[in-house]
Amino acid sequence: MHQRIALITLVVADYDEAIRFYTEKLGFLLLEDTLLSPEKRWVRVAPPGTSGAELLLAKAATLAQQAVVGNQTGGRVALFLYTDNLARDYARLLAQEVRIVRPPVVEPYGTVLVFADLYGNLWDLLEPAQSV
Repeated sequence: MHQRIALITLVVADYDEAIRFYTEKLGFLLLEDTLLSPEKRWVRVAPPGTSGAELLLAKAATLAQQAVVGNQTGGRVALFLYTDNLARDYARLLAQEVRIVRPPVVEPYGTVLVFADLYGNLWDLLEPAQSV
């Protein structure tokens, strides 16, 4: 049997502002933006060079969904983005004025920083240690 996680839903307040953040500020690729109905689109983004899961940006459609925008994990880090060059990506985040929650620190498993997306969801940006 072969399985993999293909998509992770991220509830957003607005499709276009989320697309701009992920493509312009983080450098992700817009893989698909398909209109499904007047209110709903199928929007997929992913970091360049990825072979892993993609993000499905889903606009909050109910009050309950609107309430979790930016806090889908109760304040914990929601997503983990691995990189081959944390210093390069840290400089990009700073240049794009992305909010850094915790600057880079060296841990046994690699060098990591925490940043927030446009809604406040927390991300780890991690350059794994060679031995990991």
